[in-house]
This record gives sequence, structure tokens and C-alpha cells, in this order.
Amino acid sequence: MKTLVCTTPGHFEYTEREKPKVEKGKSILRVQRVGICGTDLHAFEGTQPYFQYPRVLGHELAAVIEETDAEGFKKGDAVTIMPYFYCGQCIACRNGKTNCCVSIHVCGVHIDGGMIEYLSVPSYSLLHSEGLGFDELALVEPLAIGAHAVRRAAITENEFVMVMGAGPIGLGTMEFSRIAGGRVIAMDINGDRLNFCKEKLNIEHVVNASSPDITDQLKTITNGDMPAVVIDATGNLKAINNAFQYMSHGGRYVLVGLQKENIMISHPEFHKREATLMSSRNATTDDFRHVIKSMKNGWVDPATYITHRVSFEEVKDNFKGWLDPANKVIKAIVSM
Repeated sequence: MKTLVCTTPGHFEYTEREKPKVEKGKSILRVQRVGICGTDLHAFEGTQPYFQYPRVLGHELAAVIEETDAEGFKKGDAVTIMPYFYCGQCIACRNGKTNCCVSIHVCGVHIDGGMIEYLSVPSYSLLHSEGLGFDELALVEPLAIGAHAVRRAAITENEFVMVMGAGPIGLGTMEFSRIAGGRVIAMDINGDRLNFCKEKLNIEHVVNASSPDITDQLKTITNGDMPAVVIDATGNLKAINNAFQYMSHGGRYVLVGLQKENIMISHPEFHKREATLMSSRNATTDDFRHVIKSMKNGWVDPATYITHRVSFEEVKDNFKGWLDPANKVIKAIVSM
């Protein structure tokens, strides 16, 4: 079966592999769509933590069941998966936090992913399509990342929520912040992305991160209070460190983007706010179901995010170009 392998940073190779065999507790899927994520792009660049080569990328998937022993599912069903495969035994799993399992294996990161014709996955990872199309199903996972961060932040009605980073994860975080009742402020250094926020997502407030008067802008927007919630979806060390000063007193700061280096903060500034700092990793089944429900209800339009499409055979030649901001990629979708 056709397979695309990232052999080393900057290099892909098409190969042939044997179709997976049927195993107890596993389902075999025929992959239909693969969404390209920041994780995939960083892996190609060689900047992704927790990563080893060679690796088959791809964890934002839409598929059709080929074989399954999952209760309530059958051959031919359209599905997506929750690609965070967990042990079920560790302290995180016992507490329902399978998204941060001690022994987690993320499909396409720790183990081979979906850039392949047929993929074997744990049967517990399957999620019904609920009538969504393949394009929509491939977008459930990245939107669930944002939905989980919003749930972590416990946003309440009319709170000002600043989301830093207007990439796919940040955009999804903005949408679910709005759904939760937050008044969203988008921050990015890319003017095109900020225009996308205003024109496509109807985000009322945008702030360019390269502006010299960010604090003044935020005070004006929030009537002097500053944002009650700050969510980082950049993974950029400078952005992460700078944002501690943008929180209101009593505020919450949620880190979604991942940074390899040490975070530096002013303890007095953080302490006097009695601020809360938390990370948000992956998502849970509840988050996936919330995203699917939001799509079905029309609260989120996944078609808004898709800017580029290629066939599986075209991925190798197009992938590097998706790293170039000039190409204005929000979400690239691969048809298998």
C-alpha cells in the first residue's frame, strides 16, 4: 500500500508497505483525508519536540472503516479518530485525562500516522461521523485542541479572551472562546491572518503583536481591565514571555503552543495578579464531541479553514511551500 515517509528533516519518500493485519482491539481504516498541522510542518523542519525519524506523518484524519471490533461501528462507516493513544492505567488516565497519559503515543508523532492507504488504530479511538463529510471530519482534531484549551480556561460570559497566534489552532481557539461567551481579541504579527480573523471569523478586536503600544490597545479594548484570559497558540518563546504582562489581575494564562526552551517570568508581576498558569495538551473525547456538535449546529464552518488541497501524490512536491507565509496557508487538506 502507498505510504509517504518523512525520512529526515526536509525530506519525504514514497514507499510501499504491507496492509495491516486484523488484531483484537484494533480497527483498520481506509484513509480518505489528512489535514496538515503545525506539528507536521515542524516535524518536516526538524523543530518538533518528542519526534524521531523516519516517521509517517498525519493525525488529522477522516477515514472509512475496513475492519473493526468496536461496539456500535461497522465496516463502511465514516469516522474520525482521537489520535492520542493512551494506556488506560496511569494516574492521568485513571482521572479521565487520557490526553496527557504518562505513556501517550500520538499518531503521526510518536508512532506512524495517516499518510498511508490503510491504518490500524485502537478501536476505542473511533468517533462516528454524525453525518459530517470527510473534509469536516479531518478538521475535528485541530478544532478539538482549541476547544480543550477553552474548557481549561473556564471562560465565562463576556470575559475578554486574548488568543495569541492566528494559525489553525489559534483560529479554532478563537471560535470556541466565542462559543463559550468570551469577547475575543486576536493577536498575531501577520496582517493577512488578522484580516482573516475579522473577515472570516468576525473577530471584533485584533492587535498586531509588532505594535509598540500593545498594552495601551488592550487597556482601551478592555476598558482598563486587560484580558481575563490569555491563550498562547504561537509556541514562540518571546510571545509566551511577553504575554504575562497582558493578563488582568486574577487572570488565567493557558499555554497551547509548545516551546522547547525555559519560560521566564517576573515573579512579582505574576504574584501580585494572583494569576493562574496552565498548559493545555491535546484533547479528550468530550472535546471531540463538542466540536462535532458545533459543526452540526453551524456554530463553526470548517470550510472557512481550508485554503489548499492536494492529492496524496502531490504532497511531496507541495509540502515545503506550505511553510512559506507568502502562500497564505491556513489549512491544507490531502485527499488520499
